[in-house]
Amino acid sequence: MIDTDNPPATSTSAPPRHNRAWHLEKVAMALIAIGLLMMFQPFALVLYTYSFIVILMGVILFTIFSRKAD
Repeated sequence: MIDTDNPPATSTSAPPRHNRAWHLEKVAMALIAIGLLMMFQPFALVLYTYSFIVILMGVILFTIFSRKAD
């Protein structure tokens, strides 16, 4: 028997987790793009030196935050 007088309680106090993860996923993609720009520019050796680290950080963040929220 379904109780129609007392509907189930819903919690609206916390924002959904996938919204925060979506923003961090965008940051991770931006880091990857910045790292690629750093790698393929011909002007500064310092930018080329740190490009792999920036790409790696972006890939790690993307791997962590691109998981589907269940």
